[in-house]
Amino acid sequence: MGVAIGTDFGRVTEPFRRELVVHCYRMLGSVHEAEDLVQETLLRAWKARDRYDEQRASVRTWLYRIATNVCLTALEGRARRPLPSGLGASGDPDSPLVPDFEVPWLQPLPDRYLRQDQGDPLARATGRAGVRLALIAAMQLLPPRQRAVLVLRDVLGFSAVEVAGQLDTSAAAVNSSLQRARAALAAATPRENLLREPEDRAIRATVERYVHAFESADVDTLVTLLTDDAVLEMPPVPLWCAGRADYGRFIARVFAMRGGGWRMIPTSANGQPALAAYCPDETGALRLHTLQVLTVTTLGIAHNVVFQDQRVFADFDLARSMDQPRSDTF
Repeated sequence: MGVAIGTDFGRVTEPFRRELVVHCYRMLGSVHEAEDLVQETLLRAWKARDRYDEQRASVRTWLYRIATNVCLTALEGRARRPLPSGLGASGDPDSPLVPDFEVPWLQPLPDRYLRQDQGDPLARATGRAGVRLALIAAMQLLPPRQRAVLVLRDVLGFSAVEVAGQLDTSAAAVNSSLQRARAALAAATPRENLLREPEDRAIRATVERYVHAFESADVDTLVTLLTDDAVLEMPPVPLWCAGRADYGRFIARVFAMRGGGWRMIPTSANGQPALAAYCPDETGALRLHTLQVLTVTTLGIAHNVVFQDQRVFADFDLARSMDQPRSDTF
């Protein structure tokens, strides 16, 4: 039996907490729910600590088994968490901006949950690729058990036998489910071969040019930084638009409504570049307006998911106002 589990449960399990949050986030698309489910996972593990057998599974495998089943239970009868682009055809960028708080929108993931090992760029890149916002949105289309198999096999690298043990099924059933999940995901996700890592200098330069164009209210320059089919979406508003022309029309509308003088603070989410956007209020003070998560490809900015949710702002520890000028550091 695993004596260390019984005698020092916290020390043994704490190193896995952050990656378990990411696992639950992949399954549910919500940071808040992921945190709650990890708490439930650790509670169940504590109660079962005397039954843990280190000869049958590592602590990590054991915890993932518990966490996955906690997630599957939580997903029973739940609606998936979409982005606006997953609900239907794109709309008119001049349409009314009416939030829909009844939809359980997909949430972004702060990068503090991801691996930061400076000495292992491959592990860092793999971790980021596995939480890209478009991928998480596509995963929400899968039935929960297929989602679990895909994450455990393709993202986390567990063997078919290990996954079978975690889900109380057979390796053959795991492989069959994995094939169906891969096929569904391939049909739903964008072409990943155009993506570059956020550290790439070209990406940093593109984001910097985007920031300067946005802060200057220069729509003409801003749209030149986009791909031809760039998507802009804004949960909790169900509206989304596609293509440079409609993207530009919408941003021009924003400047017409809100004026200029915006400031953008670089950050990151889901392993992607992100921007906290601050807009002047009626007194001229800069107030937090949105968090923009960018997908930058070799052809330009292909996707911008703009979140205007107080819970998201809190997750990212974003200041509600700016007292000092922006620092030009990317």
